[in-house]
Amino acid sequence: MNFTYTSNPSRVIFGSGTLTQLSSELSRQNLNAPLILCTPQQVAQASHVASLLPAVAGTFAEATMHTPTHITHKALAYAQSVKSDCIVSIGGGSTIGLGKALSVRTGQPHICIPTTYAGSEMTPILGETEDGRKTTQSDPKILPGTVIYDVDLTMTLPAGLSATSGVNAIAHAGE
Repeated sequence: MNFTYTSNPSRVIFGSGTLTQLSSELSRQNLNAPLILCTPQQVAQASHVASLLPAVAGTFAEATMHTPTHITHKALAYAQSVKSDCIVSIGGGSTIGLGKALSVRTGQPHICIPTTYAGSEMTPILGETEDGRKTTQSDPKILPGTVIYDVDLTMTLPAGLSATSGVNAIAHAGE
């Protein structure tokens, strides 16, 4: 049987306490002005991420579900104003989706720090919403370059969100 398989070339850092490796990962890639993305509910987590780094270009805390393009445009303008050289998204699918949208538009490296089991961090797919219409695109350039899975970040998920998020991860794995 013949077949061709193309692997998604993400770097995965997995384990307990791996969030502390973010600074060395940025150094490894010669990056020093990350834009941190989060939702309004995850500002404390974004602040913690920023505290682990020697420098941060800024934090954009307006990620929301379904990656509305008006939020992406606002984040893009902010990224340009703070002169970021990479994107660091901490959160679930909403934040990771925004990170993908910015990364594919700017060409900046994207480092994901998932806090749920959404699975979006391991796919080259971006779903965006504009004027109530959702569209998707698939391109290897959309795939985040590094994913830092710190299992400690998922331990505080409420049981209901953990279950919902886990089922979503299984659905992504099935894809």
